[in-house]
Amino acid sequence: MRESLFNLAVDYPLLNMFWTMMLIFIWVLWFMLLFRIIGDIFRDDDLNGWAKTGWTVFVIILPFLGVFVYLIARGRGMGERELRRAQRNEEEFRSYVQSAAGPSQAEELARLAELRDRGDISAAEFEQAKAKVLAP
Repeated sequence: MRESLFNLAVDYPLLNMFWTMMLIFIWVLWFMLLFRIIGDIFRDDDLNGWAKTGWTVFVIILPFLGVFVYLIARGRGMGERELRRAQRNEEEFRSYVQSAAGPSQAEELARLAELRDRGDISAAEFEQAKAKVLAP
């Protein structure tokens, strides 16, 4: 067993190994592109159900032709849709963080000043609450 593995390694030229690695890389790259296109088809809100079904069948039945036609027909929109999705996710994240963090010091001081101006709290209570808000 050991001799057969050694003979196989000796008989396999470096160029053939490089070529095999390149083919594997291209094969993996192809599947990544195929899955990205299928994901883009399903995430696109502009396409109705029939269009999504048509593109999916086209990409699965005739993968090379389907992928190339999809990239030609809708390739520019893929980047724009991805950018919009990323911006929407960032906006949702920022709004969540702001809502979880609570009001800022400035907002809290403005609220306290409004309470003082309306007479709901005294000047001493305002100063005490202001000190709490401004404390580290």
